[in-house]
Amino acid sequence: MKKVKINDKSSWFLILFVILFGVLIARAFVSANRSDTILNHGDGIASENNAPIIVSDKPVVLSFSDVLRRAGDIKNINVRGTDATGVLKDGTKFTATVNSDTDFLKTLSDKGATVSIDASRGVLDTLGVWLPIAFSLLFIFWLFRGLRGGAGGLNKTLLAQNPTKVTTGKPKTTFSDVAGIDSEKQELQEIVEFLKNKDKFRALGARIPRGVLLSGEPGTGKTLLARAIAGEANVPFFATSGSDFSGIIVGLGVAKIKEMFEMAKRNAPCILFIDEIDAIGQKRSSHSINDQDREQTLNQLLIEMDGFANGTGIIVIGATNRPDMLDTALLRPGRFDRQVQIELPDLSGRDAILQLHAKKFKISSDVVLKDVARGTTGFSGADLENLLNEGALHAVRTGHKSVEQSDLDEARDKILMGPKKNRKMRPQDIQLSAHHEAGHAFVSMMYADVTDPILKATIVPRGRALGMVQHLPVDDKVSMTIAEVRADLAVALAGRAAEQIFFGDDKITTGAESDIDHATRLARYAIATAGLSPKLGMVAVKQVTTFGTRGQLENASEKTAELVDAEIRSWLDLAYKDAIKILTKNKKTVARLADELLKRETLTGDEIREIVFGKKDTKKSDATEKSETRAPKKTTKTSNAKK
Repeated sequence: MKKVKINDKSSWFLILFVILFGVLIARAFVSANRSDTILNHGDGIASENNAPIIVSDKPVVLSFSDVLRRAGDIKNINVRGTDATGVLKDGTKFTATVNSDTDFLKTLSDKGATVSIDASRGVLDTLGVWLPIAFSLLFIFWLFRGLRGGAGGLNKTLLAQNPTKVTTGKPKTTFSDVAGIDSEKQELQEIVEFLKNKDKFRALGARIPRGVLLSGEPGTGKTLLARAIAGEANVPFFATSGSDFSGIIVGLGVAKIKEMFEMAKRNAPCILFIDEIDAIGQKRSSHSINDQDREQTLNQLLIEMDGFANGTGIIVIGATNRPDMLDTALLRPGRFDRQVQIELPDLSGRDAILQLHAKKFKISSDVVLKDVARGTTGFSGADLENLLNEGALHAVRTGHKSVEQSDLDEARDKILMGPKKNRKMRPQDIQLSAHHEAGHAFVSMMYADVTDPILKATIVPRGRALGMVQHLPVDDKVSMTIAEVRADLAVALAGRAAEQIFFGDDKITTGAESDIDHATRLARYAIATAGLSPKLGMVAVKQVTTFGTRGQLENASEKTAELVDAEIRSWLDLAYKDAIKILTKNKKTVARLADELLKRETLTGDEIREIVFGKKDTKKSDATEKSETRAPKKTTKTSNAKK
């Protein structure tokens, strides 16, 4: 048997504490068997030893008034707190709940009863006093033992839940697993080269960035890119989250920062990745009284990053969705020297991401991923992977042998609009929904030269929408002309216009809620931000919002605010009149389009063109061969009716 030597003074202190605690427990048991007896009658000391042995049935229960009334019949009574037990002169045992004050006890004694008072403390009473004290002392001892040493002033027990995850070998993820962000990968290629060959940079006196901040929308691949850097450079990868540095105990975050950087220094060169760094890197303020612990953690992070020597080989990579919230001291050169903004992928990027993820799925040969990429404007890399997965799940449910185009279309509609709803709708609501969507589709066809081609129109309810007209962009747009804005406004308000034309002014519904909201936001952007209004001019008047409420206009007088509101109303009224004019002139064609929607529920873009123009229009489909791709601006456009 191996002998255990106790060399730590704190261990001896713990042993002494256990011994002291045992003595207190033993004393509690001893005191539980002791009682203080008071003689109030001249018959000698009363105790259980000299009390007569009486054999009787169960003790009778007396009330307090019964005890007072029969005081002369009581032979002896033992009082412990408010509980009393005793024997009557006829040998009957009794129990009672009494008020053990001095007058009551004197009354019993004067009537000839032998009164004894048990003032001893039981085991539970003693433990109730000493146990809280004992555990408090033990906790203080455990805490101060940790504060005497260790990283950051905390013991190993507090740091046992280490937030860092270490990969000692080459991570499986490399740049070949990252698609759609080629320019960002090129920015970070220098980091990989430095970790592989430092001498090439030192020869020219170049200093590699000590920190890289990755910012962008959720799902764009920030964490994946950080892993790929470590995989390409074949160096250890330390990963943690900003929220892991906060805890109940003050100073724990500082200790974790120290512990993590010490680990990184022992394994240099390496990658140190902090996800959601805005959790600890928020801007400091003189008014942040309750954030002292977070600010201490941030200060420690600043110290650790600033203390690196140029040749340590430790690269700190931070990721955040809110770079505007970070403290300026964290972004200065010497800490996060380089900031890489990861944008949502463009058309070619989405195609590359789909091609990469499609290797894990059994995709039908009829599926054209380029067309899928066209219909997913505004999707991130994570959204695209989820699209393929939802398509595969739908293929399994429908019994397909592989993922077909219909499965991907259903998955995209589910992600954009929500799952199908089996609503039991009134016939008049179905009629109104069909004419509403027919109005959107027809006006969109009339502006086919400036709007995106229609993918489909449907009256199948999804989420809150009772129907929708979905457009398939030819390519990504970075801007809109004023003609495109006005056409988009007319298309958005065409659903309400169709309701008014076919059902009358008193039959219009709240179904155009989302259309009006979209049109209002687009008009406000074009007028107050993009400077497209001749009346307002090229002045940016941004809307200030606080906690989701509508506030006053920034840097604008009341007169300017009134002008903005009037101009928005003017643009929307003009677009609505335009939609009314187009639909009224072609009322029969719109009605035929609505009838076909009622029969088939869903019409493709080619079917809509055939109904409107009498033949298929391939002009727009030829435009898909355009090679120019641009950064996305918004998601696939849908005009939908909501209740």
